[in-house]
Amino acid sequence: MTRSAEAGRRLAGRGSLAAPTAGPTPPTTGAWLELAVEADVEAVEAVSEILGRVAPGGTSVEPAFELVDEGLGARLDQARPAIVRAYVPARDIASALRAAREAEAALGHLQAFGLRPIGELRTRLVDEADWADAWKTHFPVMRIGRHLVIRPTWRRHRAADGDVVIDLDPGMAFGTGLHPTTRLCLEAIEAAAARGELVGGRVLDVGCGSGILSIAAARLGARRVSGLDIDPIAIEATLANARRNRLVRRIQAREGSLPSGEPPFDLVVANLIASVLVALAGPLRDEVRPGGLVLASGIFEDREAEVAAAFEGVGLAVVERTVEGEWVALAARREGSR
Repeated sequence: MTRSAEAGRRLAGRGSLAAPTAGPTPPTTGAWLELAVEADVEAVEAVSEILGRVAPGGTSVEPAFELVDEGLGARLDQARPAIVRAYVPARDIASALRAAREAEAALGHLQAFGLRPIGELRTRLVDEADWADAWKTHFPVMRIGRHLVIRPTWRRHRAADGDVVIDLDPGMAFGTGLHPTTRLCLEAIEAAAARGELVGGRVLDVGCGSGILSIAAARLGARRVSGLDIDPIAIEATLANARRNRLVRRIQAREGSLPSGEPPFDLVVANLIASVLVALAGPLRDEVRPGGLVLASGIFEDREAEVAAAFEGVGLAVVERTVEGEWVALAARREGSR
């Protein structure tokens, strides 16, 4: 990432946030305070949520990866931490530093739990001209499953035979393929497609986020995909990414939750969290036709039995489980036939 000398000047050291006492006077216009935290991949979402509280433009995640295919692709390295970044307007330095201290305090509480490794908050000033596109350098082309390829819109990709390419703007919202829960869902959708369960079918994406799962389902053969999310920003992101992939006639999205008010679907995808999946077990069953499939992800391993029991209790028979690290995805089929 190219940065000016001023952009590279640290405002504060690791674990200590204070106004600079030496060096050039910080700019008061056209500058941003970058907040950066190294985090284990399992802690990325929690850290992103904390930084997002003080950053009006949201956050970006820089996965650890190594370049392959002559620099046109990348391979994720989950043994190394990702870097979560956010940007706070620095027109008023004092206000920006207060925001950073607020984030630092919240991160300290998270670190105290000791669940996953989280680094200290680092800050630096970034000139606006550098910031506008700097975050893009941290998103590589990602291959998921056998055929799916997630291509950030500014990256080139030399497609191989059979590649199913999803053009995505990871800066817009939630779901880039970095987190294991998203990858598990993508792989489950691909497996359903390989069994012929998507061709000409209808799919419901509950909690659609960036639209990455909706787009994958459409690319893999679904005739119609409906997305639901309680966040209006997610709906905007899904629709924008659908346009980017020329799928506006096959993907629709609206703000809201279950019930969808539509006829039962052939496939329902729900990348949520365990407690929500348990609470929505009945409504999820109602959204899928008899013999249809619910793909549920976002399940931490110690909550799998609880989710499986809730599904079985409402007539959703768990037929497959996939695991990545400490995360589990379940495929459950509604009892009965068409």
